[in-house]
Amino acid sequence: MENYTKGEVHEVPTSVPFPLENSGVEMKVTAGSKIRNLLGYSMKKIKEPEVKQMTWNASGPAIPKAISCAEIMKRKNKSLHQITRLMNRRIEEYWEPKVDGLDRLKVNRDIPAIYILLSKIPVDTADPGYQAPGSLNTLWTSTPSQHSSPTPRKHGRDSNQQGSATGKRQRKGKHQKDNKNRTGNNVDRT
Repeated sequence: MENYTKGEVHEVPTSVPFPLENSGVEMKVTAGSKIRNLLGYSMKKIKEPEVKQMTWNASGPAIPKAISCAEIMKRKNKSLHQITRLMNRRIEEYWEPKVDGLDRLKVNRDIPAIYILLSKIPVDTADPGYQAPGSLNTLWTSTPSQHSSPTPRKHGRDSNQQGSATGKRQRKGKHQKDNKNRTGNNVDRT
């Protein structure tokens, strides 16, 4: 690509998976967004009676941040319905040749994107990405027999690990004495 310079960049328009009502709020999350700021604004908005739905939209490295925000909101407001959609955003890049005789290049990049709809009103429960309100608790409850492991785990230190912090201090002191002997900085003060 040393014979090309980057030219125009276009995003191919895609359809919005969740058309919001007029009172809906769209939260666009970027990699530089602060979760504290996003949640502060969104928690105020979702408490307003006219706001019925909210979407969290992110792409690329911002996806985990959007998921975290949506999950925190669901923990704080347990009556929210959720639908999640995964898609790709298409970016078209055009590269201009520096050398005569080369053609202009078009590079398509598909970037993963997530759209999370949180709704106070019921939504389509048959949607594959649907999660009911309060379904968060069912994921974490289990009986002990489901998680029993075949081999018991040992707790505490292994026998070949070093002991307490006192032992570390003792070893450090020993090394300090060794360093004094090697450098010849020992002074006999009698």
